[in-house]
Amino acid sequence: MRKITTTFLVVLGSQLMAQEKNQVDTTVSIKVLDSISITAFQKQNLVGKLPDIKGTFIFSGKKSESINLAQAPSNLPDKIGRQVFAKIPGVFVYDMDGSGNQINIATRGLDPHRGWEFNIRKDGIITNSDLYGYPASHFSMPLESIERIELVRGTGSLQYGAQFGGMLNYVSKQGDSSKAFNFESINNAGSFNLLSTYNAIGGKLGKFRYYAYMSRKSRNGYRDNEHTESENQSIAIDYTPNRDFSLRLEWSRSAYLYKIPGQLNDSLFKEDPTQSTRNRNYFNPDIHIPSINLNWQISKLTRLQFTSSAVLGTRNSVLFDKPANIKDSINPLTLQYSNRQVDIDHFNSYTTELRILQEYHSGKQISALTAGIQYMNNDLHRNQLGKGTTGSDFDLTLVTPGWGRDLHFKTKNIALFAENRLQLSKSLSVGTGVRLEMGQTDMSGQITYYPDNELPVTIKHQFPLLGLNISYKPGKFTEFYGGASQAYRPMIFKDIIPASTYEKVDPNIKDSKGYNAELGFRGSRKFISWDINGYVLNYKNRFGTLIQTGDQGEFYTYRTNIGNSLTIGGEFFIQADWMLGRKTGLSIFTSTAIIHARYTTATVKSGLENIDISGNKVESAPDLISRNGVTFRYEKFNISGLMSFTSESFADPLNTVAPAPRTGAVGIVPSYNIIDLNAGYHFSKNLEARISISNLTNKDYFTKRPAFYPGPGIWPSDGRNFCFTIMIRI
Repeated sequence: MRKITTTFLVVLGSQLMAQEKNQVDTTVSIKVLDSISITAFQKQNLVGKLPDIKGTFIFSGKKSESINLAQAPSNLPDKIGRQVFAKIPGVFVYDMDGSGNQINIATRGLDPHRGWEFNIRKDGIITNSDLYGYPASHFSMPLESIERIELVRGTGSLQYGAQFGGMLNYVSKQGDSSKAFNFESINNAGSFNLLSTYNAIGGKLGKFRYYAYMSRKSRNGYRDNEHTESENQSIAIDYTPNRDFSLRLEWSRSAYLYKIPGQLNDSLFKEDPTQSTRNRNYFNPDIHIPSINLNWQISKLTRLQFTSSAVLGTRNSVLFDKPANIKDSINPLTLQYSNRQVDIDHFNSYTTELRILQEYHSGKQISALTAGIQYMNNDLHRNQLGKGTTGSDFDLTLVTPGWGRDLHFKTKNIALFAENRLQLSKSLSVGTGVRLEMGQTDMSGQITYYPDNELPVTIKHQFPLLGLNISYKPGKFTEFYGGASQAYRPMIFKDIIPASTYEKVDPNIKDSKGYNAELGFRGSRKFISWDINGYVLNYKNRFGTLIQTGDQGEFYTYRTNIGNSLTIGGEFFIQADWMLGRKTGLSIFTSTAIIHARYTTATVKSGLENIDISGNKVESAPDLISRNGVTFRYEKFNISGLMSFTSESFADPLNTVAPAPRTGAVGIVPSYNIIDLNAGYHFSKNLEARISISNLTNKDYFTKRPAFYPGPGIWPSDGRNFCFTIMIRI
């Protein structure tokens, strides 16, 4: 490769010199190319940081990572999170509802449920179902459609809004701009009757560029009575009349039907983790995301971006919603199963954002200021506790009209933000920013078992958020970075909806707030690349429940802010790459995080008393997550091994050690160590084959004991499985 590159540069230089000597011909034909990509053989699979300025966003001084999925040795159709995010230190992966459906992750001791501590985006467009009512992202695109994943940790809050985790952006593939038509087909077969196909077309016709895909997948799953059927579609059209202006229209859809095998308790898990306790439970999100994106380079130093998008669709479930120790069996008197519970969430979330970035001269340097306004108008319509059928198929029919809960959760929110990157010298820059959140959420509707006048109906969101970032680059390939940024997380539906008449909600309950702070050193030298940092995450006004006594001496559960937590930790990524010969390369890495997440001052309900949990570990926050891997390459062949270790964690803030014998809903989540293998071969630029073996040693393990959906108890992760992939590109 080095010889080819050297030859190319020599030829290019001679051509340029010849043009200097011969100035007679002044009619030179020029063709502007979109981009040229050069992949270095020595350092493939390297996780990079985002540029200091990208479009109208400023990433300078922030902890950021970019994963190239085309090079990542991972099982993409099954969406094995520990493989996809192997080189991102501290990513906690929660295996919840079947491999291949959705990736549930968190960092720095936060809650991994559907990634709802992140501002999740696809091509810069928000996919969180409702940031103020249900911030989970039920949209689940096929990873075969993704070119790279961008992650900005919590100090990016000023630019993204209501979250502590940061921003997670999935960047889609684009059509080849050098062709009018190109085609890609990725087909997979594997364990548990996995069959999937992803087919995409793209290209450029004049001033238009397009890309569209369709995918389908079917998989039985690791456990009995587990099955998934999923489909995805997307189409994007870009119109670029000139180099300064572009307009993008995009529509994407994801839908899947997951047959849920049910939770286990500890005795059932030890007996056989593949067994099932349910055969009639289903989960079905169907999400559409339309968007428009306008980019305008107004002048050499001024850029404007306008986006408008929506998250539309439903989250459907039909469940026999009981603990693991209660069997779902036929009633001998009626000769039928019990009625199931039907829940349907209707998402109607709209976001419009206008951003502008202005570069300006500060002495001999060029600084940048970005500012904008974001408007959200959401209406989450929640229908719950419907009386479903006694059947076994997926059926949302109600046998009795009406819902136990029929509620609207409407939010209107405006955010103003500005961030300035002041370039003090060639090596040193300082960023300061502010975000002002101004909004209100109104809840209306009916809960059949609860007095209407005792429901909280109005929640105001008014937060000024401040931030500071510093970047110092002592050399071309090294950087010290750091900063601090305030953050907040609004109360969501589940935090304020009483589960029974024996629950009340604090009328003065507050949104959670706090800050992220970090300091790191990243860079590369010769064959080593690294990113090492320490951080602090302060989380105040966490939500929970207390026990209270009424006027008549009766006990009731009180939903309120229970206290604060503090997470201190370090994140370490180091990778070394060697050339063992002209055609042979070796790469090793470690991606390790230390997480010390503790409640500082907090109290929670336990039985009929309140317990001080100050000093306890935060639930689902292991002290150590370490992933270590090696990749060997020879010509067109590569093979990678990954060892992933996650230390033990607790399921509840009381730090209960002994498992609940009947339900398995609380107790220790044991540590686990998983080994994965991935290999690939490039037959040509048009044909590639991959094989993946996940959980090579067939380890029995689980990642979390959830307190709510998909049910309290143990949800076993997949045992050993394989996937074979053929990629065809034309």
